[in-house]
Parts: sequence; C-alpha cells; structure tokens
Amino acid sequence: MPTLPLDFRMLAELFAVMAPVLILAAIGYGWARSGQPYPTDFVTRLVLNVSTPCLVLSTLSRTEVDLPAFAQMALGCVLVSVLMGGIALLLSRLAGFDWKVLVPAYLFPNTGNMGLPISLYAFGEAGLALAVAFFLMLSVGHFTLGMVLSGAERSLRRLLLNPIMLSLVAALAMLWFDLGLPRWLANTTALLGGVSIPLMLLTLGVSLASIRLQHIGQGVLLGSLRIVCGALLGWAVASALALPPLAQAVLVMQSSMPVAVFNYLFAVRAGRSPELVASLVMCSTLLAFVLIPLLLAWWMPLARG
Repeated sequence: MPTLPLDFRMLAELFAVMAPVLILAAIGYGWARSGQPYPTDFVTRLVLNVSTPCLVLSTLSRTEVDLPAFAQMALGCVLVSVLMGGIALLLSRLAGFDWKVLVPAYLFPNTGNMGLPISLYAFGEAGLALAVAFFLMLSVGHFTLGMVLSGAERSLRRLLLNPIMLSLVAALAMLWFDLGLPRWLANTTALLGGVSIPLMLLTLGVSLASIRLQHIGQGVLLGSLRIVCGALLGWAVASALALPPLAQAVLVMQSSMPVAVFNYLFAVRAGRSPELVASLVMCSTLLAFVLIPLLLAWWMPLARG
C-alpha cells in the first residue's frame, strides 16, 4: 500500500477535492437554516428521475470503460454490501437495536451526494465512471431492498419501474454493445447530468439542517464504525478481486461513504426510529469530512501511480 505523504502539495490537492463538497453542502445548510424555502421533494424527484440517469448516460458515453471493469466494480459493491449487512446484524444483536433500522443504514451509504463528486474530483472521469458502477448497483438495492427493509415501499410495480433501475439497464446495454449517443442527445444528457451533483450536494446540506440530532454518542460510535468498516471491507474486497489501482481506490472510497440521507427519509416515512437514523446521518457525515481526506491522502497516489 502507498505511504502517506504530508507535503503541502498533497494537502492542497486534498483541499481541492473536498472543498466543492464542503462549500456546496454548507450553502445548502446555510440556506435552510436562514429560513429560506427549498423544494426538497421537487429537487429529489428531479435528481432521481432526470438528472442522475442523464449523468450516468453522459458519463459512460464519454468515458472508456470496459465491461469487465464495470462488472468487477459492481461485484465489489455487492460483496462489500453483504459484509456490511452482516456487521450491522451483529451490532444490532450486541447493542439491542432493531436490525431493520441499522442494517439499511450500514448497507446504503451516501455514494451519490458525496461519493460521485469526490470520485470525480479525486480520480477524474475514469474514476467517476467506476464510481457510477458502484452507485448504480447500490441504488438498485437501495430503492428496492432498502425501501422494503425500511418499510417505506411495498409496491412491486413501483420498485421495478424505478428510474434508477431503468438507467442501469440502459447503461449496461451501452457498455455491452459499445454504443454511443448522437451528438444532440450527448449534449442534452451532459447539460442535464451536469446539474445532478450540485443539486445533490445542496440537498444534502438542506437535509442535514432539517435533522434534529439525538443520541449523539450512539451516532458518533455507529457512524464512525460505518466509515471505518466500509473502508476496511472495501480494501479487503478490492484485494481479493485483484482490482487495478484506480478501481481499488474508487471501491474503497465508495465503500467508506457516510450513511445516506435517504435512509432518514425512509425511516420517517415508515416510522422506524427516525431519531436514531438522523443521528447516524449527521454524525457519519461530519466524521466523513475528517476521515475521507485521510483516505484520499492514502489512495490518491496509488490510483495515479
């Protein structure tokens, strides 16, 4: 594994990676705390139904990613998720938590709002394409299994027609048949996809501002375990699959993201311990602003080497 450099150049690079995430999330947080209205429901629907599928199609059409690499990243996502689910089940039994609350929080990290922009700024378009593979697989699970586990959705038809699932089918078809987009469609998807990451980051900040923190001790402990265990499992799975350096770095970063805000929304909808889930989201996100730069300092040199 690479050594951890401490020179000012690396610190500057790390700040350049994290600054856009921090600044946009802070703008969203400040906007909400100031009492200004923010159409969270509309923005969420727009991101999920329009801009994120466009981001996926635009990214994959402009980036050379071979299908085996895509498949390896998807497999890595599944393996890490299964192992994280096992850890969450164990913690639930030891600590006396409802497993239907803790398991979804550990299974589904924030690979969209934070994972995609961090992968883009740290590893470029090639890293973003691999991160999208992880994000797509996790999103399929999140908006199917995750909604079922949390009790937020019981309609099979809605699960099957989820736009994320449809975008996954389209993305895999493009990769399998080596298809490209016509110029007018490429320009359109690039324009629509370009708003996805900024909107997700703004919405993240707004969502964090609306969460009232309780059980801070539990949130800090369980949130830090989610990030640390995710990073370790990501490294172990990447090593077991013998992934190339860039794929290893992306898998570790995506695996170590904090708890996704959607877990809180699902918990509120289902009425299952929303306060505990809120503390997990808030504490793991704040801890990520400290731990993620350390992981980036460790893995960026390897990915670029």
